[in-house]
Amino acid sequence: MYDWNRMLHLIVNEIDERIKDHDDEALTLKSLAKRLGYSEFHATRRFKDVSGMHLSDYIRLRKLAFALIDVRDTQDSLFDIAVKYGFGSHEAFTRSFKTTYGITPKKYRQNPLPVVLRTKLSIFDRYYLGLEEIGMATSTRDVKTYFITLPAHLYLHIKNYESKGYWDFWKKQATIPGQNWDTICGLLDSIKGNLDGHVDVLCNYSGQVMARMYEGNGAIAEGYGIRLPLDYKGPIPENMLVARIPEHDYIVFEHGPFDYEQENETVEKKLIDAELSFDYSKTGYSHDASSGRVGYFYHIPALFKKRLEPVRRR
Repeated sequence: MYDWNRMLHLIVNEIDERIKDHDDEALTLKSLAKRLGYSEFHATRRFKDVSGMHLSDYIRLRKLAFALIDVRDTQDSLFDIAVKYGFGSHEAFTRSFKTTYGITPKKYRQNPLPVVLRTKLSIFDRYYLGLEEIGMATSTRDVKTYFITLPAHLYLHIKNYESKGYWDFWKKQATIPGQNWDTICGLLDSIKGNLDGHVDVLCNYSGQVMARMYEGNGAIAEGYGIRLPLDYKGPIPENMLVARIPEHDYIVFEHGPFDYEQENETVEKKLIDAELSFDYSKTGYSHDASSGRVGYFYHIPALFKKRLEPVRRR
């Protein structure tokens, strides 16, 4: 099962790359099954066993997710977008778009309300499966520590008072209607303007951050969402919350790029140890856990893993 999940993880990455390249020939079931080393029937069945959906449906929904971003962010004609993502006609594209999102591409372009995009499928995660790191961590990077000031902003999010960490957070959210991982991440991917997103990353959790939310009297919630400009005027999904976060100082504990499968646990431990052992007496700051403060956790293995905690000047 481990090897199969790992192979499907590679195929999921391959699907996104071929969509970006507009290489429909490489996206055929025959081609992908060959890459997996299985018959088309067996590849389809195993993909559904692991993911809960047919491989062809997943490809179609990922194409639509990329197409929706083009409808929202470009002035390309709807016909050109349809052709770009392999739909046989403008009508076929419109029909599939409306069936999936409940609105036509034309109406969505006029009023881009949040919709649930098909996020990139996270089939394989060795830490979620309870497995340890592969081999020995090789990173020799130290944790950098520095202070920054974040301007006032909004935090669009969901939150949980009982969870302990990322995976436990999503396990608990899965029991709440409309707040499971696929729905929330898909909604966040469709919202334009988040402050931490990368323009070259489409429909792949770009700019989504975990948060530790201090609410006074010792109450702490875990949140998941995106930071938005203070003047954001766009729609807010009904199953999400918005917090107004004032300008504030933060201490940052940051580790550089790392191999996720081989080093995630090690890097996380380095960050936590650095945070717990930090000596504030040598600075002009102290940790600030007063009501309304928020700490942010960023996880982008190709770039960094970092923790931001609110501080106040002494």
